Amino acid sequence: MNSQAEIIAHRGGQWPGMSENTLEAFTAAQQAGVAWMETDVHASADGVLFAAHDADLARIAECPHRIRDLKATDLDSIELSAGGRLPRLTTLFEELPAVAWNIDVKAAHSVAPMVRVVRRLGAEGRIRLASFHSTTLRRLREALPGVRTSTGVSETGLFAVGGLPGVPESGPCPLPVDLDALQVPMSFKGIPVVTRDFVSRAHRSGLQVHVWTINDAAAMRMLLDLGVDGLVTDDVLLGLREAAAWP
Repeated sequence: MNSQAEIIAHRGGQWPGMSENTLEAFTAAQQAGVAWMETDVHASADGVLFAAHDADLARIAECPHRIRDLKATDLDSIELSAGGRLPRLTTLFEELPAVAWNIDVKAAHSVAPMVRVVRRLGAEGRIRLASFHSTTLRRLREALPGVRTSTGVSETGLFAVGGLPGVPESGPCPLPVDLDALQVPMSFKGIPVVTRDFVSRAHRSGLQVHVWTINDAAAMRMLLDLGVDGLVTDDVLLGLREAAAWP
């Protein structure tokens, strides 16, 4: 669909001396030329959204607490093991106004805070919402009509079986309203997901195909040759080089 695939910085990308999912990492990705960032959000005990992949702080801060058990002011003060601090989602929106955000809402208790942030900041046009869980996606779509979304696991599975004998090419169920992208791994349990047929059917259905998390140049080139629209990567500079060079 796109003449040049979008490079989407996974958690802001990996940069020397910077922690993932920090303002510093996202700023570095933007300065490198990335327009779309991928992040995940968890809500604090008082309903403030923070950019973080894990539900707890053990891996990133050697702290045993869950994000949902701490107040926002407590989370603001925690130093991450690799440097920096967890940013509030509102801070990212405000500090990087030209950036668009692909946001994975990790837990059900983060749905209402996500809706509040989008409405308060008027951010509908600069986000795509994601989740592995269909229930979470359904709640987000109902609360934020018109906001772009990607597919959850079951929606992706239904699309993947499209085109089989007797099955419509977009799958056995109607595509959700406001769906604009299939965000998928290259393979699942050893079975290829991203094939030329998968990409072609997605494009005929008006959907983009984004593939995660790709950090290898050969894999990037193979996917670009299949016509994917986005590569989610930790290696931002490599992704930008490969996208610019293809074909």
